[in-house]
Amino acid sequence: MTTEPDACAVAHGEVEEPPAERTLVAVFASPVARYLLRYAADLGYRAVLFEPDEARATDAPEGVEVRTTAPAPGPDADVVVTDHHRPELGTVLQAALATPTRWVGVLGNPRHPGPHVEALRALGVAEPDIARVHRPVGLNIGSRTPAEIAIATLAGLVADRNGRPGGFEF
Repeated sequence: MTTEPDACAVAHGEVEEPPAERTLVAVFASPVARYLLRYAADLGYRAVLFEPDEARATDAPEGVEVRTTAPAPGPDADVVVTDHHRPELGTVLQAALATPTRWVGVLGNPRHPGPHVEALRALGVAEPDIARVHRPVGLNIGSRTPAEIAIATLAGLVADRNGRPGGFEF
């Protein structure tokens, strides 16, 4: 017998869903990061922006924790790097991979090689750790705008957390 509330009852507001222990760390302030963090908070994530450049660290939605030093995400955390052109890409990913974080991903076009692979190899990161980095991230919904990319990313994270493939297959 399960103690989880019925999904239908939760959807109709008849019972409250117990809060989940989960964190979303969006790495680098970007338009996608703003939407990711805003929507993540709505989904019950503790939303954290990690932006090592203090000048850029001011661009976060209200209520989001902003860090200019690398957080140490725990096993409840999902880390999404929102800009693969930044010079800190390798060191930021190396730090995330050194933690027990649940999931690490980098946004980017799947038709182009991920620059994170060479950046991590140059830092001596082991191949099994490099393979932990998801790219592309999110569900394939044809996202074009920052808001759509954020929705696809979060839908993919929710599907992954729930052991589901995403899409219309049940």
